[in-house]
Order: sequence, then structure tokens, then C-alpha cells
Amino acid sequence: MTVREVLYMYSVARQAYDRFLSVCGSPEKAQNAVALLVWLDQGTISAIHHVPAMAPDAVAIVAEEANAVLECLRQQEPVLPPIPLISALCMQGGVRIEPGFFAFHKDLVVRGVAHFLDGTGKFVFDDRLHALLRRSETGLIVNPPELMAPYTSQPVAVPEDCRSMFITFSKGNALHREEIFEYFREICMHDP
Repeated sequence: MTVREVLYMYSVARQAYDRFLSVCGSPEKAQNAVALLVWLDQGTISAIHHVPAMAPDAVAIVAEEANAVLECLRQQEPVLPPIPLISALCMQGGVRIEPGFFAFHKDLVVRGVAHFLDGTGKFVFDDRLHALLRRSETGLIVNPPELMAPYTSQPVAVPEDCRSMFITFSKGNALHREEIFEYFREICMHDP
């Protein structure tokens, strides 16, 4: 896959970014809003497709809701604000999303948004690449090397605090809760 193909694949995300940016004026807020909606769009939800055609007031509210969700997820015990517009956009895809959804899937949301921002998002939000794409589409330049370069996704390092572990136990080897805690206390205390 080339950078050009990535830009085409995420053209709606770029349109949404341009719309958020024109209304909010803050690249960071616009990028965060797009990243959250792109993360939501991985399944059956298609909320981001509505953003380019929305009224400016609605765009501003969606941006505020998305940024508020991401800000709350940074807290140890997230208490998420109401998200009526994001919920309404998701309902158009037949999926009901409540603030608790983001709290329940906190690790997935944080990782997914970071992965997009650190990976594909760097291309989606790159004004220079989009200017090259427009010029190549009009025939002013032919196959610029930046657009023909292969796209490779870079793995995102997840902070230790965001990691999780899945542990299974045999039914034949019953362990008590305190034994499990003691085991991990011992490992963590001896680990430098």
C-alpha cells in the first residue's frame, strides 16, 4: 500500500478534519475528534461520514464531546460527560453509544486513538501531502515520490500503566484470591 492509497482510504477523515479545523480553529482538537471517530468507525458505526455536511454549531459540539471524552479517559477514574451528538451520529449506524462505553473500553480507546495519531493520522493531517495529492490529481506533477512511497504502520509503544494481562487457571488447581495477590506482590517486589 502506498501513501497515496492511504490518503484516498482516509479521504473522509481528512474532510472531517478540515471541517473540524474550520469550525474549531485548533489542529489538536480537530485531530483528537477525528481520531476518536475513526476509532469508532472500525466496526459498524459510521459517524465520521456525517461530519463534513454538518452545521458549524453541531461540528463544534461533536469536537467538544470527543475532546471531553479523551480528556476524561486520562483520569484514573473516568467520569465521562454526556455525548448526545456523538451518540446520535452512532445511532444513525444502528449502534447505541453511551459515555460508559468509552469508560468500559478505556484501554482500547486510548490505544486505538494513539495508534491512529502516531500512524495513519500523520499522513491524514499532513497539509503538504494533501497539496501534493491535489496537484498530482490535476496533472501538475506526476507520481511524486512522497505519494508513491510504501506505507508501513509503526507499532505504538503502550505505557506500562495501560497494559493488561489475561490469566487462566486450571479447574483442577484451585487457587485462592490471596495466593494470586501474594504471587504478584512477590514478583513485583523483586523485579528491578
